[in-house]
Amino acid sequence: MGFCYNNAEWVSLSRGKKTNKKAGDFMREKTKLVDEKELEKQKDFSDKITSILESRYTEKPLACVVTYGCQQNVSDSEKIKGMLSAMGYGFTEKRTEAKLVIFNTCAVREHAEDRVFGNVGALKKYKLANPDVIIALCGCMMQQKHIAEKIKESFQFVDLVFGTHVVHKLPELLFKALTQRKRVFELPDIDGVIAEGLPVKRDNDKKAWLPIMYGCNNFCSYCVVPYVRGRERSRTPENVISEFKELVSEGYKEITLLGQNVNSYGKDLQPKVSFAELLRMLNDVEGDFRIRFMTSHPKDCTRELLETMASCDKVAKHLHLPFQSGNNRVLKAMNRCYTRESYLELINYAKELMGDELSITSDIIVGFPGETYEEFKDTYSLVDELGATSLFTFIYSPRVGTPASKLDDPISYDEKSKWLRELLVLQEKKSAQQMALHGGKTFKCFVYGHGKTCDNYLAARTDGNLIIEFEGDEGLIGSFRNIKVTEPLTYVLLGELTE
Repeated sequence: MGFCYNNAEWVSLSRGKKTNKKAGDFMREKTKLVDEKELEKQKDFSDKITSILESRYTEKPLACVVTYGCQQNVSDSEKIKGMLSAMGYGFTEKRTEAKLVIFNTCAVREHAEDRVFGNVGALKKYKLANPDVIIALCGCMMQQKHIAEKIKESFQFVDLVFGTHVVHKLPELLFKALTQRKRVFELPDIDGVIAEGLPVKRDNDKKAWLPIMYGCNNFCSYCVVPYVRGRERSRTPENVISEFKELVSEGYKEITLLGQNVNSYGKDLQPKVSFAELLRMLNDVEGDFRIRFMTSHPKDCTRELLETMASCDKVAKHLHLPFQSGNNRVLKAMNRCYTRESYLELINYAKELMGDELSITSDIIVGFPGETYEEFKDTYSLVDELGATSLFTFIYSPRVGTPASKLDDPISYDEKSKWLRELLVLQEKKSAQQMALHGGKTFKCFVYGHGKTCDNYLAARTDGNLIIEFEGDEGLIGSFRNIKVTEPLTYVLLGELTE
């Protein structure tokens, strides 16, 4: 597949019971599972907080959970809200109504970090006027030592800071913040754990996020995720399938499997189980639902996975496969472990298997340190050849502690912005071409919410992740409906309901 280096080795932390691969429990070679004793301890702290809140407030206190970043962060916030709900908190979107404000942060780009600092700083007056309010920060930003030190020194009104590996300990940490007169910082430098059975308060009653693994082993040279999320660790198929079945029985129609690199699922289990095998197990569950997944890494994307996507009727025909750059020298400097040619080989095989049903999206970094305009044009030409329905494009953002942050970066931000605009103009043309292919077609769509085109329009998603907006009653939200495309636009399709 190409070239890569390995930046870390695993340490075996715990072992489980090895039994039959299909029916028994799987053994984790490298993952620490939070034990029942620890979870019971957290339940005790949760009950103590319930008593504290009942004694302090005559009305249910409100919490505001602010989430930045990826779907994994959204999923983590749903667990945080689940634990808070069990403690006795209600919820509000207004920070200045809350007795507890938690910022779940993202460290992938500088812009996200700047937003966090600005929004936390804006609460200083509110905290001074309401000293009983607890302000907490968690997530990927907090797992970076220099960020935690900045919070400690410059944001002294922040009461609680905790990292990505101790979300399950929120009851204990919040109890300390509520009862002690000192600030609480809990930021262990470990490879991460898995906590099963945490309560979850989901943001949507028809669409659900389902983490199947955590962490990343890839160490792309620009990316901070392995440092803040820890190493790859998979949930057992038994636990994934059990939660999946619960979601289906509760009426969830779109279930998205999450992982920093879902294609690496199962490599730390004994016996090993591939992501493709897991997809087939979930596809066999009875019910009317659709399975999505993200994010995939090209170096671990196998033909078996693409064949599984093509053959499983409940697995969406949408492949989000970030290529980041179309130039092989830049890919090597990024430590992406594949080449332009091997990436296109995968894409062409996927198209061969799934044809017009397949929708492709991708991520691109423009202006990686040392990238020349000629090398950027290789990315431009790959976009032209790929035929993606949409792209997520970003100008390179240096991350403290990553190898790329130490590289010479002579190209100005203004120049990189010009390159990005070139790419966006091209992708707008490609998106319009892809949308035009679907005029007159009818799709089975999941109606997920209100549309943006007109006030009385709803928005639905096709199997291939295309958005169709149509006129309809909001009672249709949360159901599958057949919708015929009447007018393809650049980034959205207009349609009408059919029987």
